[in-house]
This record gives sequence, C-alpha cells and structure tokens, in this order.
Amino acid sequence: MTIMARCILALAAVVSAAAARANDAPTPAADLDQVVARAVAYAEAAQDEDGAYSPYVGPAVTALVATGLMDNGRTPADPVVARSLAYVARFVQEDGGVYGPESMYRNYETCVAIQCFTRASELPGGEAYAAPLAAAEAFVKELQWNEAEGHDPTSTSYGGAGYGRHRRPDLSNTAFLVEALHSLGRGEDDPAIQRALKFVSRTQNLESEHNTTPFSTRVNDGGFYYTPAAGGSSQAGETAAGGLRSYGSMTYAGLKSMIYAGVGPDDPRVRAAVAWLQKHYTLEENPGMGSSGYYYYLHTFAKALGAVGDDEFIDADGARRDWRAELVAKLAEQQRPDGSWVNANERWLEADPNLSTAYALLALARCR
Repeated sequence: MTIMARCILALAAVVSAAAARANDAPTPAADLDQVVARAVAYAEAAQDEDGAYSPYVGPAVTALVATGLMDNGRTPADPVVARSLAYVARFVQEDGGVYGPESMYRNYETCVAIQCFTRASELPGGEAYAAPLAAAEAFVKELQWNEAEGHDPTSTSYGGAGYGRHRRPDLSNTAFLVEALHSLGRGEDDPAIQRALKFVSRTQNLESEHNTTPFSTRVNDGGFYYTPAAGGSSQAGETAAGGLRSYGSMTYAGLKSMIYAGVGPDDPRVRAAVAWLQKHYTLEENPGMGSSGYYYYLHTFAKALGAVGDDEFIDADGARRDWRAELVAKLAEQQRPDGSWVNANERWLEADPNLSTAYALLALARCR
C-alpha cells in the first residue's frame, strides 16, 4: 500500500470516528443533570417567601416540590427545602392529618406530606420531621374504608381511600395511601395495605378470584380504571356495554400498588397489567386520557417501572425500551426556558407549573 493510500485510509477513519461521535446521543446522566438543574433553578425562583408553592391548594404542592428536590439530591439543610418543610409542618392538625382546615382532600394531602417528611427524616438535618409521622399514619389508616364505615370485605368500597364530603374511594387516592405506607417501610404484612390491595384488585379490568365485580367481564383487558365503588366510574368513560375503560395513569398506579403490596411478577394480575402497558407504551400522552393528567401520568409511569426494577421495558412489538432515557429525553424536550413544565390542558390543576414541575422532578429522580 502506498503512503498516499495509507494517509487516505487514516483520514477516512478519523472522519468516520468524528461522525460517529457527533451522532451519538448525549448520555442519559448528562441530560438528566442538566434538566434537573434547570428545574431546581425554577423551584428556587418560584417559591413564596414563606416556603409555599401554590398555597391556594394547601400544603400538597409544596410537599410534592420539596420531595422532588430531596429525591434529586437536595437536603433539608438546603434553604429552599427547609422553608418548604416548615410550611408543610404548619398544616399538621390535632388529629394527626396534614391538611388545610377546610380541605376536602385530606387523604391526598396527608399522604404526600408523609412521603415528604419521611424523605426528610432519612437525610441529614431532617430528623425533626420524623415526629409527626406516627400520627399521620394513624390518620390515613383511619380514613381508609373498612368495617368502621359499615363495609366488610365484600364491599366494592372496602380498603379504598377517597376525597370530598362523600369520600368515595378511588384508585388514585388509594395508590397515594399505599405509597405513603410504603415510604414508611410498611409491606405486605400491614393490614391496611392488604385491605388496599382488595380495593386495587377490584379496579382492574380482569375477572379473577380477586375481582368478581360485574365490571371485570365487560372490558377484561387487564388495565385499571378509577373506581368500582358507588356504581363505578372511569375518567376514560364507559363502553357501550357499561364497561369502565382502562387508562394509563391508573394502570401504572395499580401495578405500582400491587408491587408495594407484595404481589409478585408471576401473579395473573401483574402479568395482565404489564400486558396492557406493553400494548399502550407511550410518553406522548396519558393512554385513554390524551393530555389530561399527563404529568401525573409520567410520574406514575416512572415510579411503577422503577418498582418493577428492570432497566428496559419490552413493548408489544418486542422492542426493548430504555424507559429512563426516553423519559429524560421527553421531559428535556418539553421543559420551558425557565426550567418548569406546564400542561396546556388545565384538568387536575396541571396548568399550574408548580404542580407539573413537581411531578416532573419526581419522575426524573427515578431515572438515575
């Protein structure tokens, strides 16, 4: 080979290597750090002087933001986190709950406060926030529907948690209850979690020994819906036959809750849920709901797949999805210049950038 030929081959190799480097996607960790840094900068700028975020809805959004910051490396000693923790602590009530005095969302608010205080108590400087946890745990367990409300295990309300004056139980509230108890270290041997599992199983469109409700046979696709209680309801609507349509956020919430309750991967309920999610794998929307509850969906997606514990999720076409990298890329694409996220769909308060950013931070923390 001539000297000229060797030079040409060497130059070609250099150009090829440079092109390969240029086409390589940035590492997920690098992208993640940048996205989180911008979100944290937004949180620092958006906080009220008293530590609150969106105080018009009580302590919940503040607790979610603080938890998202701590999950992404901040500690209770950080001034932003410290102010938010102090703000949430102002809502601790004599009955052990953590909520606004006139709130109709006491289960939601107390459950996110439990997760916030638990996370703080695990970190340096946050030990003081362990104090209210026992009373808060007793409070949410008291809210759970059981024999005290006249509902035995055959009732479609049994084991669930809800909100409003009627407190009709639903899967979203119940999933927050299970996650709060899980954050406290409670597992499948906890009676409240086992009661919740009965309710969660009945929100699945799957006929089984765990679900003999009339709704189980009308769709029977393995997905989850909002509630079988009080006549049943799905935010995704009904079928012509009166079935309650499954949708994404509730299916991830149901799967996560079952895993936290000790249901294994070979259980028919888990297999059916995973099969539904494989058919509807997407980060473009909340399947069955479109843009409604989109950031709630993303954070539940991340928590559920994190609980499953696999680095890849195999979709219905057999494609191996690096769900963490895909989620980071999607959130990076949607992040606004100020570091926040916002849903143009106002449903469930996601037009509030503080809430949507809190959900995004919680999702990003599961991508490491």
